[in-house]
This record gives sequence, C-alpha cells and structure tokens, in this order.
Amino acid sequence: MFRISPNLIHWRHIPEFYRFEGVKCTKCGKVYFPKKYICPKCGFAGELKPIKLSGLGKVVTYTTVYAGVPQLFEDQTPFILAVVELEEGPRVLSQVVDCNEEEIKIGLKVKMIIRKLYKDGDMGLVFYGYKFRPLYEE
Repeated sequence: MFRISPNLIHWRHIPEFYRFEGVKCTKCGKVYFPKKYICPKCGFAGELKPIKLSGLGKVVTYTTVYAGVPQLFEDQTPFILAVVELEEGPRVLSQVVDCNEEEIKIGLKVKMIIRKLYKDGDMGLVFYGYKFRPLYEE
C-alpha cells in the first residue's frame, strides 16, 4: 500500500530554505525567517518584501544532542544544535556542523550551508536544508 510521507510538506518550503529567503516589513523594517504574511511587530498586513538573507550570523546558545529522533537523526548523534542570530536580525534553530563540542562557543561566527538533513526510510527521499558551519577567518 502506498503511503504519503508527512515529510513531503518539506518541499513546500524549498524556496525559502534553499535560497535562505525571508521577508522584510515595508512599514517597520523588521526582517523575518521563515516568512510571515503579517508583521508580528507592527501588525502591518500589507506587503512584506522577499529578502535574500546573507546566511551569516553568530551562535546565541547551543546544546549537544545525544539522542536523535528515531529513523531520522539517530545516525547523526551526537550533534550540536544552536540558536543562530542572523546578521539581518532573525534567530533560527539549526544544526552546527564541521566542528566539535570543544570548538563551539557563544558568539562563534557561522555561515549557512546546504546539507543533507535526513533520508525518508520508507520512500528513500533525501531531504536537504540549511545548517551552519563555523566561519573561520582566512
């Protein structure tokens, strides 16, 4: 029997997740990610313009996850999960990769990258999305 995976809802968000696109309120200037249709700050229900986010930010807080969601992230444990404040203002929850627990710290500068999130075991679909990695000075 064919079953529709609840993970297919992921595809609805491809433009904002792959292009890292948010919106900016044309009345108060507040930037949001993911996109909103009404500005929570000023209540403006008019035009919220799409804005390409830089993908640059800093770690506000973090934790290490030792028990992943079964059949999705359990093979990636342990992993670092952080709240990242983007240069444009929004805060996002994301995995931080390419570093270990000893390297991560509050205030660490990071950059958004596209990586594999998980594979749907039943359908074999691979889902990609954003994660962050440390932005080391070159």
